[in-house]
Amino acid sequence: MTECTTDGVTFSRHGRRVVQALHDGGTITSDAGGLLVREADRTLGLTERLAAALADQRQPSMIVHDQVTMLRQRIFALALGYEDLNDHTALRHDPVLEVMAGAALASAPTLCRLENRADRASMWRMAEALVDAFIESHAAPPEELVLDFDATDVPLHGMQEGRFFHGYYDAYCYLPLYVFCGERLLCAYLRRSNIDPARHAWAILKLLVEKLRAAWPGVRITVRADSGFCRWRMLRWCEGRDLSYLIGVARNSRLLDMAAPLAEQARSAFEGTAQRVFGDLAYAAYTWDRPRRVIVKAEHLPPVRAGEGKSNLRFVVTNLAGEAQELYERVYCARGDMENRIKEQQLGLFGDRTSCHAFAANQFRLLLSAAAFVLVEHVRRVGLRGTDLARAQATRLRLELFKIGARVTISARRIVLHLAKGFPHRALFALAAQRLMAPS
Repeated sequence: MTECTTDGVTFSRHGRRVVQALHDGGTITSDAGGLLVREADRTLGLTERLAAALADQRQPSMIVHDQVTMLRQRIFALALGYEDLNDHTALRHDPVLEVMAGAALASAPTLCRLENRADRASMWRMAEALVDAFIESHAAPPEELVLDFDATDVPLHGMQEGRFFHGYYDAYCYLPLYVFCGERLLCAYLRRSNIDPARHAWAILKLLVEKLRAAWPGVRITVRADSGFCRWRMLRWCEGRDLSYLIGVARNSRLLDMAAPLAEQARSAFEGTAQRVFGDLAYAAYTWDRPRRVIVKAEHLPPVRAGEGKSNLRFVVTNLAGEAQELYERVYCARGDMENRIKEQQLGLFGDRTSCHAFAANQFRLLLSAAAFVLVEHVRRVGLRGTDLARAQATRLRLELFKIGARVTISARRIVLHLAKGFPHRALFALAAQRLMAPS
């Protein structure tokens, strides 16, 4: 019998043929590649760790959706590009996301209640679970770890708790603190913006060092940060625990006077191209307990318009031995890659989606985004190592590997995803799946 439907779109003809798009294809998904993220989670056990850390005050007899299923639903959806809770009104019927989560999916209101009942103690344990997953993912103890600290802004467009106007960012915002080890996220900690940028950084560093050295007693740890984290008590704490550090120092009149000979040396050598001169100072601010080594980069740059050019001075305090230029250019400047990771986490995985009213709920959302980052990074580092996508950010991975259309057939014994024969990355997709499912 002929079935007629008006639920579709008719396009321009292809020759004599009518071209139509009808919503009658059956069980179809646009996110078949999300199974790679599922395999990353099965390897790390991340969502199970997070669920165990999150207190559940619900009555057991009234529970329909367990916490691990809801966490998977929310985290996997972020990885796949669904930033809003409203997306789950329709997304809860997606067959692949249900396979990824392991059970029937929850509605948007149910997920909203999950976000708003997370307490501070639970979220602290969840933050620890991210570090535990990092530690257990290493087959052998690393010789050295470099911890990069940085703060950034999350603009606010409503009346969220803790909103404050920040003069530097010229907006109402939060000021989250991030800690990365290379490309791997260790901490995403939401803060109000009416604070010192270094607020709580020392406490977080202490907790990270304790956990990392409990697992790997012999590991060398280096701390890198910009001048917003230059606090002498934190430097002294690092020195007392055999931690290395390279931390920026804000320019002031005293430092500029001390570095004047290096600046003049760079200016004298200037002949139309940028000149750099590196040197060392023994410097202590008035409040410091003692002088410390400060690396100076004295640079003279070509003028934007006609003129003699301009001087550019940068300062980094460190307790590392070595040549000033080598430490500045090879070690300190490498922390700039952390900004790419922060952008990936906030823009690609929606860490800036802090639109809940309650501050605690927004911290919970940031943790979910951080978990999505950890899983996507695992896919990239393990499944795609040595390939063209080994350095690809989340948005590109989503476009080329996760957002794959497929027809889904479900029987008593099998769930089969029928992928397009013309999928251009089919070999890479198979390789990543093989690697992610291989025994560790």
